[in-house]
Amino acid sequence: MAPLPNYRPKQLSLGPLEAEILNIVWELGSATVKDVHEKILADPDRELAYTSVTTVLHRLTKKGWLACNKQGRAYIWEPLVSRTEAQAIKSYEQLNRFLAISNPDVIASFADSLDTASLEKIEAIASRLEAVRRQRKE
Repeated sequence: MAPLPNYRPKQLSLGPLEAEILNIVWELGSATVKDVHEKILADPDRELAYTSVTTVLHRLTKKGWLACNKQGRAYIWEPLVSRTEAQAIKSYEQLNRFLAISNPDVIASFADSLDTASLEKIEAIASRLEAVRRQRKE
């Protein structure tokens, strides 16, 4: 089980266009405004101004998701966290909000109402946590 990354974006919430553009940057590894714009316009049913892509990339940089570096005359955006790290961070935050209820009866009631597949996932998580705890003690 990989630990949570030390770095976390300043703001986790993303709008739909921000999420779409972040996914494009993850897919490409690094990207210019032109790269992202062309990727979006590859869908013939989409229209989006070049300046809108620039604005969103700057916004993702301010939120701490991307870094912007100038290479020659071009600006290149790169993710500061991987897609996997982002999923781990978001899951961690959601779980903490859920556990903040602080009422074990509510949490137990919720867990009791899960379907079989969900219960199997919880049991698998519990097994992995136990393995990590044993490993830390060694």
